[in-house]
Amino acid sequence: MTSAWNPSETDDVIDQLAGIQPGSHLDAVRRHRLQAREQAQQSYLALLAPRAPLSSQWPLNERLAVAAFVAALHQQPQVQRFYRDALATRASLALGKAIDGEAAQGLARGPYGQYPQGPLSAEDQAGPVYAVAAQNRAVLGERLSAGLAHAHLLAFHPRDAKPAHLQALLDAGWTATDIVVLSQLVSFLAFQIRVVAGLRLLQAHPAPSASAPQPTAEENAA
Repeated sequence: MTSAWNPSETDDVIDQLAGIQPGSHLDAVRRHRLQAREQAQQSYLALLAPRAPLSSQWPLNERLAVAAFVAALHQQPQVQRFYRDALATRASLALGKAIDGEAAQGLARGPYGQYPQGPLSAEDQAGPVYAVAAQNRAVLGERLSAGLAHAHLLAFHPRDAKPAHLQALLDAGWTATDIVVLSQLVSFLAFQIRVVAGLRLLQAHPAPSASAPQPTAEENAA
């Protein structure tokens, strides 16, 4: 079930989230690109079920808090529930509620921001700038609060990224290595969520079989 967090090295998380059954057509499609499938699973394990020795000391409960927050921003129900349940296994009830509140506050459409002056300036779009609510900052702490703000920036304001945003993370206690892992996590989740959404769409609307009779020109015109 997609609500059961199980960071196994053998179970494929994308298959789990997309509801793909062994032996199904989509299972065969995914296994046709086995290397890409395995790399996606290994990325998940490295970021959200890390094993020692670690290149980053960023704790798992904070990683899952960011994952639950980002998944909620993308509004893909299966993935959102999966990471929220994962957070519940590793964090306090207060932290979980704080993340729920921040995700609700941070919802937006995006992408927003301004390009450097030039032809792309026509696509500039103003949008809300997210900041952690004062009542949740004490629960989250300065470090995680800064991490959520950066995750929101990457999700909705990527074209507005500036050196000052990285400095804000450093000032909050993030190391350079942890900042890289944070950015990788947000990027991976965007990839994972889109793959899951696409696979679920294919399940709901499978392509017609190649052996199915094709309508004639007269039928198409009717």
